[in-house]
Amino acid sequence: MSRDIDMVREEWPEKGELVVCTVDELKTFGVFVKFEEYEGKEGLIHISEVASGWVKHLKDYVREGQKIVCKVLHVDAQRGHIDLSLKAVKEGQKKERIREWKNEKKTKKWLSLALAGPSSEFRISNDELDEVEIKLVDAYGGLYDAFVEVVKVGKKALIPLGIKNEYADAIQEVAVANVKQPSVHITGYVELTCPLSNGVEIIKEALKKAEEVIESKPPSMNTNGVKAKCSYIGAPTYKIRVTAPDYKEAESVLSNAANTAIEVIKRNGGYGMFYRNLS
Repeated sequence: MSRDIDMVREEWPEKGELVVCTVDELKTFGVFVKFEEYEGKEGLIHISEVASGWVKHLKDYVREGQKIVCKVLHVDAQRGHIDLSLKAVKEGQKKERIREWKNEKKTKKWLSLALAGPSSEFRISNDELDEVEIKLVDAYGGLYDAFVEVVKVGKKALIPLGIKNEYADAIQEVAVANVKQPSVHITGYVELTCPLSNGVEIIKEALKKAEEVIESKPPSMNTNGVKAKCSYIGAPTYKIRVTAPDYKEAESVLSNAANTAIEVIKRNGGYGMFYRNLS
């Protein structure tokens, strides 16, 4: 089941799902919470599921109005009862789930601004806005992930979903302005030597060509956030640092950049070798 974070849902959560809740009321036997993502749904965290060990005062662990992440233990839709656990959620899971939830809240606002906000040229209805949102969530599992994909590849991530071309343009503009594209950094090394009298200049040219390898890609390929930077370590070794959206792309760019530099050197009677890591 795709997770539509922050888009209010009428269905019930699934057993084992991590859900964002707001603490509603503290009782002697446990904590009642309201779900942020399931309209009208409430759940109970029994006192034994609040923390490991004996819990004397619930207020030492949670407070009313606090946003928490819980794990769904049991769902009884007929009785309208949902059992939750707070202690079963690890700190890393909590941070990641809250981050996802906040990202979805932000992206929902960005989508609304793009298609229905005061400055939007469309001002579409809520029903049509919901329709676009559902298409994005169904295709990418969440609004934020959809916007990240738009930043990576442009509006072609939207057109196959049946989203109007003019809407896709507006979404892309908002996505590029607001989403910081995730990136990875990798480093490789080239050994370059050239026996010619102007060998130093040829090596400089080779490194310049390596940095420009991104520009040689076809216009159809998205190179936003992709960079190659060469730097001097100590003759004859030079470092190539690549930034890209993912490791696969980074490794490809690093390989192309190194090969480009080596080809320039070899055309001028020199020697070149690529090392992924220095010993």
